Amino acid sequence: MSDSPRFTRRSLFRGLGSTTLVAGCATPKPHPAPAPAPPEHAPAPIDGTAIGPGPAPLRFTLNGAPRTVEAPPSATLLDVLRHTVDLTGSKVVCDRGACGACTVLVEGSPRPSCMTLAHDVDGLAVTTVEGLAAAGKLSALQQAFVDHDAMQCGFCTSGMLMSCRALLDRDKQPDADAVKRAISGNLCRCGTYPNVVAAVLSVRGKAGA
Repeated sequence: MSDSPRFTRRSLFRGLGSTTLVAGCATPKPHPAPAPAPPEHAPAPIDGTAIGPGPAPLRFTLNGAPRTVEAPPSATLLDVLRHTVDLTGSKVVCDRGACGACTVLVEGSPRPSCMTLAHDVDGLAVTTVEGLAAAGKLSALQQAFVDHDAMQCGFCTSGMLMSCRALLDRDKQPDADAVKRAISGNLCRCGTYPNVVAAVLSVRGKAGA
């Protein structure tokens, strides 16, 4: 007869019972606390004044003159310029901030107006291409674009002018590389980039440029 221990049904159930008892006495790991639920409504602006959902007053300086218009919170600056104040120099081309045709200056810095909410310029100064000319006369930069054939179809021209205007405002003597960097965000499908560079270089350092 073999001396090896016998495996019986009774020993099987006894072992299962011990395992269950040990498992039941084990200390369960605590579950992490659930994350707090997000608020039902977005917090109001810091100053406590909320705008919308309907049109709300928008006060800003446009080409040197104070303006007050009504605009919904979802309106872009390009919408307000073209459809509310009837300044159509800023063009709608890509409508996603990729081509630069709608570039305007906000406090002197170039910005794609199609990607700028109108109420983000509340209290700020906005300059469009219409603000470059004075008393019906083209600015020196605009005239240089004409003289150097720096515009063809015209869709990119206003945005190009604004990017170049911002460059000349911060650098009176830009070189060709600086001009190229300044217009790197402006897409010209006609390929007039060399003429744009030549136009800007022709007016650098000139009074009224």
